[in-house]
Amino acid sequence: MALNKVLIVTAVAASMALAACGTTRTTSVSTTTVGQELSDLKQALDSGIIKKSEYEKKRKQILRGK
Repeated sequence: MALNKVLIVTAVAASMALAACGTTRTTSVSTTTVGQELSDLKQALDSGIIKKSEYEKKRKQILRGK
Protein backbone atom coordinates (compact mmCIF):
# COMPACT_ATOMS: atom_id res chain seq x y z
CA MET A 1 0.00 0.00 0.00
CA ALA A 2 2.80 2.44 0.90
CA LEU A 3 4.59 1.55 -2.32
CA ASN A 4 1.47 2.51 -4.31
CA LYS A 5 1.40 5.94 -2.64
CA VAL A 6 5.08 6.48 -3.43
CA LEU A 7 4.52 5.52 -7.04
CA ILE A 8 1.51 7.81 -7.34
CA VAL A 9 3.36 10.74 -5.79
CA THR A 10 6.33 10.10 -8.08
CA ALA A 11 4.09 9.90 -11.15
CA VAL A 12 2.31 13.14 -10.25
CA ALA A 13 5.59 14.96 -9.61
CA ALA A 14 7.04 13.71 -12.90
CA SER A 15 3.96 14.76 -14.87
CA MET A 16 4.00 18.23 -13.31
CA ALA A 17 7.67 18.63 -14.18
CA LEU A 18 7.10 17.52 -17.75
CA ALA A 19 4.09 19.77 -18.18
CA ALA A 20 6.34 22.81 -17.85
CA CYS A 21 8.96 21.57 -20.34
CA GLY A 22 9.29 23.58 -23.49
CA THR A 23 7.32 26.59 -22.31
CA THR A 24 8.80 30.02 -22.03
CA ARG A 25 7.14 32.94 -20.33
CA THR A 26 8.46 36.44 -20.77
CA THR A 27 7.27 39.36 -18.72
CA SER A 28 8.27 42.94 -19.36
CA VAL A 29 7.74 45.87 -17.07
CA SER A 30 7.71 49.48 -18.18
CA THR A 31 9.22 51.87 -15.68
CA THR A 32 8.81 55.01 -17.79
CA THR A 33 7.00 57.78 -15.97
CA VAL A 34 4.48 60.13 -17.52
CA GLY A 35 6.97 62.94 -17.12
CA GLN A 36 9.65 60.99 -18.96
CA GLU A 37 7.24 60.13 -21.78
CA LEU A 38 6.28 63.79 -22.15
CA SER A 39 9.92 64.84 -22.09
CA ASP A 40 10.83 62.29 -24.75
CA LEU A 41 7.86 63.38 -26.84
CA LYS A 42 8.88 67.05 -26.61
CA GLN A 43 12.42 66.13 -27.60
CA ALA A 44 11.08 64.29 -30.65
CA LEU A 45 9.08 67.38 -31.62
CA ASP A 46 12.02 69.74 -31.11
CA SER A 47 14.33 67.54 -33.18
CA GLY A 48 11.80 67.35 -36.04
CA ILE A 49 11.09 63.62 -35.74
CA ILE A 50 7.36 64.23 -35.31
CA LYS A 51 5.01 67.00 -36.41
CA LYS A 52 3.18 69.36 -34.05
CA SER A 53 -0.15 67.59 -34.71
CA GLU A 54 1.39 64.22 -33.84
CA TYR A 55 2.90 65.74 -30.71
CA GLU A 56 -0.44 67.13 -29.53
CA LYS A 57 -2.28 63.87 -30.21
CA LYS A 58 0.27 61.73 -28.38
CA ARG A 59 0.56 64.25 -25.53
CA LYS A 60 -3.18 64.02 -24.90
CA GLN A 61 -3.01 60.20 -24.97
CA ILE A 62 -0.20 60.19 -22.42
CA LEU A 63 -2.03 62.59 -20.11
CA ARG A 64 -5.20 60.46 -20.33
CA GLY A 65 -3.13 57.42 -19.40
CA LYS A 66 -3.53 55.51 -22.67
